[in-house]
Amino acid sequence: MTHAFTPDAARALGGPEWLVERRLAAAARLDAAAPPTTDEEIWRYSRIDAFDPSRWSPLAAPGGAGEHEVPVAVRSVYEEMVERCGLIVTVNGRVVHRELDDSFAAKGVMLGDLAVSCADEARGLLGTVAAESPDWFTDLHDAFLPGGAFVFVPAGVVLDRPILVFHFADAPDGSAVFPHTLVVAEPESEATVLEHRSSGGGELLISGVSEVVVGDGAHVNFVAVQNHGSRAWEIALQRAHVGRDATLTSSSIALGGAYARLRSEAHAVGEGSSSNLLAVYFADGDQMLDFRTLQDHSAPRSHSDLLFKGAVEHRAHSVYSGLIRLREDAQKADAHQTNRTLKLSPESHAESVPNLEILANDVQCTHASAIGPVDDDQLYYLESRGVPPEVAERLVVFGFFEDVFERLPVGPIAEPLRQAVREKFERRGASS
Repeated sequence: MTHAFTPDAARALGGPEWLVERRLAAAARLDAAAPPTTDEEIWRYSRIDAFDPSRWSPLAAPGGAGEHEVPVAVRSVYEEMVERCGLIVTVNGRVVHRELDDSFAAKGVMLGDLAVSCADEARGLLGTVAAESPDWFTDLHDAFLPGGAFVFVPAGVVLDRPILVFHFADAPDGSAVFPHTLVVAEPESEATVLEHRSSGGGELLISGVSEVVVGDGAHVNFVAVQNHGSRAWEIALQRAHVGRDATLTSSSIALGGAYARLRSEAHAVGEGSSSNLLAVYFADGDQMLDFRTLQDHSAPRSHSDLLFKGAVEHRAHSVYSGLIRLREDAQKADAHQTNRTLKLSPESHAESVPNLEILANDVQCTHASAIGPVDDDQLYYLESRGVPPEVAERLVVFGFFEDVFERLPVGPIAEPLRQAVREKFERRGASS
């Protein structure tokens, strides 16, 4: 198949020699492989058959804003967000702005470009988490990675405010962009990182990777908000390694994109580690939101809990396919998985496929999924007490999402997200 993602195009991006070599190795793998199809189980129910690599081209040179020029669309969002101790902004995958509280910089916290300002610290860690979950799109990402956001928290350092990472895509129609976030929390540290991914109105391909390394005894909250333009395609990987007695809370909020696929994965590599995976999603119009999750346990006495809740209306489609994998060494592991999706229109569609792979013999494991309309009994209860039907349905839908919003580790962002759900709900009938 002819497309612009060639080794020569990867070489033309330039940059430090180690990064060029890394790109070329990925480009060679890409050149030898065929794009995925729905014949593969992991791509079942997806829109991958509509993906044509020849429609897209990588950006050959830095695009969008220049250094320290933050797009208005990004600034207007983060200025209304939570108080922060650091901020990094990328445009089309390249860092354009960063700031960090001096008191944390003095403690060794680093926030910068993993390919330039923090290259020495990042190069040995870049890709080590994502490499355990390779596919065609991660090779594509690695072949054209321009740089990205690097967050480093030294051992024992506790951040009292979140670090914000904003990835914005703004390029001509047919462009492909490759944002990357690498978070490293050393042992006994504590950090909250809020990643926000958005784009303009262009027809873009966004292939992103977020890697989180949670050291022994560390505690990390990673919150990812996706709100792309209506013509964007995003295919992303979000994966974490969780060390001994460490805790990860990974939260995803998906609202935008024509087709947005997220692999959300956590690997319990240390004994006594704990991972909590949360998601809220709401698709309307002709959107498709596609989630593939992995709770991977290779250490004893590890714990994971997953709760993904979403809604679809108009002709929208959602997919959830999740796997709990308990390896032979994961004795006394405890893993739970729940997915629930509301169908708010007869034309909307949802799939939910929970899976288990258990190789250990002393574990606790549960999974559950449900797809259906708003509960008639709940509506009847409210309406019988004088609540108008349209208000009753709104209350049920918002209540459905509330238990996830209440668990978000960055409380102040819950209200803007509630408002985004309200706006989607109130557009009912507009796309029918």
